[in-house]
Amino acid sequence: MEILTSAEMGAADRRTAEEFGVPLETLMENAGAAVAGFCLRRYSAAERVVVLCGKGNNGGDGLVAARGLAAAGVAVAVVLLGREDEVKGDADHPSEQARRGPRAGALRRLRAEAPEVLLRVVVDEAGLAAAKQAMDSADLLIDAVLGTGFKPPLPPQRAEARRGPGLRGLAVALRELVAQTSAPVVAVDLPSGWDADSMAQTAEGAYRADAVVTFTRPKMAHVFGNLTAGPVVVAEIGSPAEAVTSASGLRWAGASKAIAERPRDVNSNKGMYGHVLVVGGSYGTSGAPAMTSVAALRAGAGLVTAAVPRSIVDAVAGVAPELMMAALEQGREGAILLQNLASGGLERLMQEKHISVAALGPGLSTRGEASEFAREFVARVKLPMVVDADALNAFAGRAAELNGEGRVLVLTPHPGEMARLAGMTVKEVEADRVGLARKFATEHQVTLVLKGWRTLVAHPDGQIAVNTSGNPAMAKGGSGDILTGIVAAMLAQFPDDVARAVEAAVYLHGLAGDFAAQAMDEHTVLATDTVMHLSDAFRYRVKDAGGMTWICGLNETKA
Repeated sequence: MEILTSAEMGAADRRTAEEFGVPLETLMENAGAAVAGFCLRRYSAAERVVVLCGKGNNGGDGLVAARGLAAAGVAVAVVLLGREDEVKGDADHPSEQARRGPRAGALRRLRAEAPEVLLRVVVDEAGLAAAKQAMDSADLLIDAVLGTGFKPPLPPQRAEARRGPGLRGLAVALRELVAQTSAPVVAVDLPSGWDADSMAQTAEGAYRADAVVTFTRPKMAHVFGNLTAGPVVVAEIGSPAEAVTSASGLRWAGASKAIAERPRDVNSNKGMYGHVLVVGGSYGTSGAPAMTSVAALRAGAGLVTAAVPRSIVDAVAGVAPELMMAALEQGREGAILLQNLASGGLERLMQEKHISVAALGPGLSTRGEASEFAREFVARVKLPMVVDADALNAFAGRAAELNGEGRVLVLTPHPGEMARLAGMTVKEVEADRVGLARKFATEHQVTLVLKGWRTLVAHPDGQIAVNTSGNPAMAKGGSGDILTGIVAAMLAQFPDDVARAVEAAVYLHGLAGDFAAQAMDEHTVLATDTVMHLSDAFRYRVKDAGGMTWICGLNETKA
């Protein structure tokens, strides 16, 4: 699923009308109906709904939603910011009617087909007082004031609202009334005041929102912004896929989960789903390779072998009886010795066990010969490989040695590891995550999983998937080790679809964390709790009963 700019979304709407014959009025009708349907499903107990409408197309969507809710028996009031003639145009001037387009028809149809809907027009402070009276008794608010076409910012203070009847000033005043209410708020397209093209996490001056319903495709703000603590859903409203084009090379990672939803062949055997080799660990760090191994097993790999220093074999083996073990020679500091490669023993092991994917680095440490071992392992072993943790740190200042051309090489750094790889500060990494991830992935021909708020999966061809699952509960030691195991397992199962395998793994990891936080509390969730909720993640479907795609939040639909 592509991620669009506001200009690209506008172009998609125009192409839909001009090239595919779907009128803009139909798109607005479908958008408004989608909003009404979402509200009826999610807020079925709401008896009184107030729809806040601007005089633009976003307001038109709100007017259609108001009509749909009224038809379903809900008591609806509409608060319209601006005069009615500013919405529907002057009937004596057909050219003005055509320019205003579908929103004019939406207001006419509301008047004609739902006369019971109370319409409050707000052009001054008196109108705001009337609006407040309606809002105070509402069970649900719908924010259709400002949409994708709005150019921020909305002032953070109400002072501008007193300078005249302009929409921006009224919108600021109305924002304060919304903030004072306890009713949930469903935003149409975007919370009013948010820049659709912003990649910032927050937006000063934007309306609060408890859910967001957008259309056709997500925009930048939907995937990068923290628009709401509730769901963000995308509704299809009639634009064919051929009408949608994106120049950013960005897409939503959650769409790739579809590869994990195909049922397995009834005549299956363990060899069909790959054999993952986890290489890592040192004295005192048996937990990391153990967590990676268990995650790989839970994520569907047919077989998993953990190759760890001899002194921690028993500790790692104890986490799961299904796990196979290989003891590696270690130095006095408990770190893996280079001789494990020099003797050819580890490579023979991979051949004999038909290893299909290697996961290198969990718990490896940088002591003794561990870093040299990691560099030599990457250079000599050409199997599909996931490189994480101290195996990444082994390449600090030596990133040129990470060359994925002609092979599958997946790196999973957090911002600190990325900074060491790229020779910059963490602040510099965070300043341009998309640009840095794309540059590193294309130059080194690797798949780069840059972890953090909205983890990025950057591919060798420059395409980037943005992940929207996950939550602060996952900010715990071991989360990265779990992710490494899931990525390795998905690569083992889908060796011919590397991009989607990695994207699905990242999304599933965050999704399992979301289920864990829902079942427990974000303070108490452990990394291993996410493994226990992988089943929920695999069974989850991103589309709800109404056909909407949930890009943020849990729709609680299982297969």
